[in-house]
Amino acid sequence: MSFERIMGVEVFDDEVYQQYRENMIPILKTFGGSFGFDFKVSDVLISKTEKPINRVFTIDFPSKEMMDGFFTDPAYLKVREEYFNNSVKSVTTIAIHGSSD
Repeated sequence: MSFERIMGVEVFDDEVYQQYRENMIPILKTFGGSFGFDFKVSDVLISKTEKPINRVFTIDFPSKEMMDGFFTDPAYLKVREEYFNNSVKSVTTIAIHGSSD
């Protein structure tokens, strides 16, 4: 079963966010993860949250265990602290779902 997270974030520093992506992708790949879609959005017409969103993406994993392992991995947490936390103002989890292959 594969797992996908659909996320919305508000990026306030594109350069630092790009550094986050460049540093986290090698770690993501070790957990079998990848991005499926990645959008910069200018208008959010309907939202279930008050948090602003200017970026929407999907992040895919081969299993829930691999997904959980990635988000708790010490190397990932270090990259998140250094780059993500200094470039993203808000985070919205739109959905997490699994599917049979």
